[in-house]
Amino acid sequence: MAIKLITGGTVVNATHCSKSEVLIEGEKIIALIDPNSGLLDVADAWDYELIDATGKYVIPGGVDAHVHLQLPMTPEATSSDTFESGTQAAAWGGTTTIIDFAGQIKGTAVPEALESRLEEAEGQCAIDYSLHLSIGDVNKQSLIDISGLVESGVTSYKLFMAYPDAWYSDDGQILQVMQLAAESGAMTMMHAENGIAIDVLRGQAAERGDTGSFWHGKTRPPELEGEATHRAIQLAIVAGAPLYIVHLSSTNALREVARARDEGRNVFAETCPQYLYLSLEEHLDQPDIDGVRHICSPPLRSATDGNQDNLWMGLRTDDLSVVATDHCPFCDNEKLLGIDDFRNTPNGLGVIEHRMDLLYQGVRNNEISLQRWVEICSTTPARLFGLQGRKGIIAPGADADIVIYNPDTEHVLGVSSHHMAVDHSVWEGMTVTGQAESVISRGSFVIKNREFVGNAGHGQFLKRAIPEPLR
Repeated sequence: MAIKLITGGTVVNATHCSKSEVLIEGEKIIALIDPNSGLLDVADAWDYELIDATGKYVIPGGVDAHVHLQLPMTPEATSSDTFESGTQAAAWGGTTTIIDFAGQIKGTAVPEALESRLEEAEGQCAIDYSLHLSIGDVNKQSLIDISGLVESGVTSYKLFMAYPDAWYSDDGQILQVMQLAAESGAMTMMHAENGIAIDVLRGQAAERGDTGSFWHGKTRPPELEGEATHRAIQLAIVAGAPLYIVHLSSTNALREVARARDEGRNVFAETCPQYLYLSLEEHLDQPDIDGVRHICSPPLRSATDGNQDNLWMGLRTDDLSVVATDHCPFCDNEKLLGIDDFRNTPNGLGVIEHRMDLLYQGVRNNEISLQRWVEICSTTPARLFGLQGRKGIIAPGADADIVIYNPDTEHVLGVSSHHMAVDHSVWEGMTVTGQAESVISRGSFVIKNREFVGNAGHGQFLKRAIPEPLR
């Protein structure tokens, strides 16, 4: 039916909660109605589908601003979720928008990288999607090409201070891209780790024979994340550009972001569920396959020095603005490429399906409020990446991306129940309470009463604007 009415639930936006009925026509939300207003007395005359959300939260669909679907990491390893399987898994977890990456590797051109990635995604996605540009080769022509991307709806660029000989950009190259971003209002995203120093430590560890998964964490110390974060902020200040630090994992880096924000700088940062829940000691420091399954970059941090508590505090204080996933799963046969040398393990974890549930545990544990949960998982990523007013909010005129969330459903995470295309789970056996019961994308059910009813090709490519507050 063209008209849907969600009734009986508690609508949760970033700024407030309300007992409201949500009226959907076609792909859009057209009204929020006070159930005591009498306006619903005429509803019997409508041809509409009634959706009972009694006892449930009605929240805007999640916006995951950092995912890597079907990403070739090495010739032997490609992230295991395709655009089809990954977007379906996202929907199962209450996410209705993802932003992936088009990667311009060294020796390739920006337009070809974008076109190729769009072709891979076209007709495959169950939910709406967009793309950032990952820049691996800053040169005269790529700078020209980058300057025109805003008109194509790609309004964010990712740079790397890590991975020499692959994605690394030096400070001069970074500054040039930031200067372009300052002119256009685009967002510069930064992988902030000192890759030159890290490679020295990795090489020294290998010479000593320290090649187990534990040493992946020890050779990427939090001090080098903090140093790179500080340097990225200073370059952004010089350029006059907004800056977004991706997958922030440590107190060291958080301290630099907090200082910049206290000074009024246009600096934002995301963290990921793995850094809030998993640790170097319990998960990365394990023998054989159990350890290498947990290799990601930045690495899981020590649980003994307050990292996790400080990240939760950063979410409460808004020094951390977003929780994304950096979803980039690899199956065991690919993780085993590094069983004898951690440097050969493809980096990444499977998270896309669990982000909303894992962060809701923070609500239950009084780490964050209900509204803050929606803000960091949906509203703020939509605002920062040019989807404000369309995604991340339940309001008239917004896309009807809505999740009926049951706060009381207890379930156990693990490979037997997840929908991600990966043959293990770093969340195996973890019990959580709260689950997306039904998920609507642009007015159409993708998940209905815990049954997948969507289809590949429903998702549309989103051309993103320059956010007004960042001009």
